[in-house]
Amino acid sequence: MKKRISVYTLGCKLNFSETDVIARSFIEKGYELVPFGKEADVSIINTCTVTAQGERKSKFAVKKAHKVSPDAKIIVVGCASQINPTRFQKIEGVDIVIGNINKTKVYDLLEQKNIDSNQYSCDINLIENFEHAYSVEMRTRSFLKIQDGCDYHCTYCTIPKARGKSRNDTISKIVEDAYNIAERGVKEIILTGVNIGDFGKSTGETFLQLIKELDKVEGIERYRISSIEPNLLNDEIINFVANSQKFMPHFHIPLQSGSDDVLKLMKRRYNTSRFADRVLKAYNTIPDAFFGIDVIVGFPGETDENFEETYALLKHLPISFLHIFPYSDRNGTPASKMKPKIPSEQIKNREIKLKKLSDKKHLEFYQKYIGQNKKVLFEQKENDGLFVGYTDNYLRVKVKTEENLKNKILNVQLLELRDGFIYGNYK
Repeated sequence: MKKRISVYTLGCKLNFSETDVIARSFIEKGYELVPFGKEADVSIINTCTVTAQGERKSKFAVKKAHKVSPDAKIIVVGCASQINPTRFQKIEGVDIVIGNINKTKVYDLLEQKNIDSNQYSCDINLIENFEHAYSVEMRTRSFLKIQDGCDYHCTYCTIPKARGKSRNDTISKIVEDAYNIAERGVKEIILTGVNIGDFGKSTGETFLQLIKELDKVEGIERYRISSIEPNLLNDEIINFVANSQKFMPHFHIPLQSGSDDVLKLMKRRYNTSRFADRVLKAYNTIPDAFFGIDVIVGFPGETDENFEETYALLKHLPISFLHIFPYSDRNGTPASKMKPKIPSEQIKNREIKLKKLSDKKHLEFYQKYIGQNKKVLFEQKENDGLFVGYTDNYLRVKVKTEENLKNKILNVQLLELRDGFIYGNYK
């Protein structure tokens, strides 16, 4: 009987790409991958430390794995275990704790005879190497890691301590990974990293050079840029996306605050004027583009006036969706020592107000496309029997069919908006 492995990933798309590498290393050695929550011989949890909630969920997942499979080897990897490995060592059932170095070599560490210390951590500042990674589990989309680490030191963020300095693989190696993904039949790649616009620091190349080369890869029909800082989203990148047949009209841009005073406290590398300029430049160049925006509410010292500045900025920009994060202190960050702290009820009220704005903007974005035809990459059949997929500009679409549409790109007439989906007929 095959040994079984289960994996669970928290946090960003970068984590998902790395988890997939870990899982494949076990599958290649004869393990069977089973859903997390099912009985397994080895359970691996890839943790997140960006928010307090992410860390709590990481600990909960570890406890769940032990409850389901008391005799399983439980291995904790990733950002939260890099920041505080001892916290996870103390949880019942944990066998090995690995930070953000050697985590893709979990199988080799597990096979070692002497694992009494059960902790593989290091000074994150000593990490020089870039470990390439990409996911293929979903088959229709792949997360391709192009960059790791961050040289920005925003006052609220633990990621530089968890992942180290900015570094990347060469363009030629990443293009090779893209060809390997294409050979598996995957049609869409999402470029992932911590700060992907910073690509090239360790190889003397640029992000623009990278996307130009990826655009030439045969077999890949779609690319998405997962997240890019507004100060790094230059005109050349916007114009290239506008003219590319493969790079989708889809931008994920972190704002964090619409108040220049708060941005200074956060030590962000742009102001609201620069942010608005980048969104409007992209919108005027690519009017159909989807804009997802990250916002933190309740940062220490954020006044009612600061919040209203954020609200007003977002209200008047052509955004499509808000990713809203209630501020939470992260140990060891400068922001954790800043005052005054914002009461949790006030943070919640601000979050609710922005959520209503996001819902309104999202609805308006969807409504613009009713009656149009759009190409959709279909991913899977839902429980309601309908196939679901995404347009180039990230509209969620459902169609009724008896055919298997998985991994097919088809032209769809968009007919009706209902329950967060556009329902349509394909041709």
